[in-house]
Amino acid sequence: MKADPKVQLRLLVLQGHDAALARLEHRRRTLPELTAISTADARLAQLRDSLVRVETEVGDLDRELRRLEGDVDQVRRRSERDQQRMQSGAVPAKELESLQHEVESLARRQSDLEDVQLELMEKREEAESRAGAIRAEVATVTAERQAAVDARDAAYTEIDAEAAADAGARASLATELPADLLALYEKLRVASGGVGAAELRQRRCEGCRLEMFGAELRAIRAAAPDEVLRCENCRRILVRTAESGL
Repeated sequence: MKADPKVQLRLLVLQGHDAALARLEHRRRTLPELTAISTADARLAQLRDSLVRVETEVGDLDRELRRLEGDVDQVRRRSERDQQRMQSGAVPAKELESLQHEVESLARRQSDLEDVQLELMEKREEAESRAGAIRAEVATVTAERQAAVDARDAAYTEIDAEAAADAGARASLATELPADLLALYEKLRVASGGVGAAELRQRRCEGCRLEMFGAELRAIRAAAPDEVLRCENCRRILVRTAESGL
């Protein structure tokens, strides 16, 4: 294949745009903010699960406290009623002792219920404290996540602007290249990890980084300036420049 040496040099410019686009795409995929967002999402999921469990615990304790409050109130009313009967003097003497035992038993029952009630109130306070700590962490992680989203979006805007500029310049340059040369370049670029053309610099292929020696170097030196060369090792288009060291 033949191509004017100046046209071949434009392949390196085209390759530069493609390399820039690849770097921008890699940067877009590997922004540290993406990891931060993913980490925050995972942490928020954990925190929300924990919050549901703690809030359920608080709800269960509230129901148990309401039940105990009803029991205490019932015992208190019964005790007050018995005491009123005892104080009224209308209770027969043979029933007075039994009634006195019942009042004492109700007092112990009320004390036991109030002890359980106090214990549950302490548990509820502790659970509500845990819920508050979780809510605070949810707020902190949510704010951190939003900051990462904002930074990611700003980076996306910057990357997309640079990519658009490179893509526009590449498209314009591609229209100036011979169709057969461009087709070969595109084929090699796809097959060779994104690099279809490489500079021959100081007798070294910048694509595979191998230096030319012997017969291969002599063949390159003997080739006409408009001959489109290929690296014997990586098969990429080899573009000669003033830095080729020939």
